[in-house]
Amino acid sequence: MARRTRNRSEIIARRFVSRQQPTRTQPFVERWRWIIQGQVQGVGFRASCSRRALDMGLKGWVRNLQDGSVEVQAEGPPIALAELRAWCEKGPLGAQVKRVKPCQMPVRGDDWFEVRY
Repeated sequence: MARRTRNRSEIIARRFVSRQQPTRTQPFVERWRWIIQGQVQGVGFRASCSRRALDMGLKGWVRNLQDGSVEVQAEGPPIALAELRAWCEKGPLGAQVKRVKPCQMPVRGDDWFEVRY
């Protein structure tokens, strides 16, 4: 049986391919904005929301609005965002959430989660 000879370019190409690092895919990231209505100011909603988001590895911010509601913008993996939204629908002790209005936003690439004043 005859052995196939390889030319130099085939050998170099084979070495190059075998040394390549596997490509890493970026995790799927979304950004959502929620307006939480009800009795949500003065009950520690922003601080609790910030702690929850940081524990879940989310990035974004939370702030009070002048009409008495709270605005949350968060980005990260969809599963973590769903967990944060579920928490926002209940809120901390003392909060009475009546409605959560969702809106998907373009990803901005925030570096951390913060409370805005």
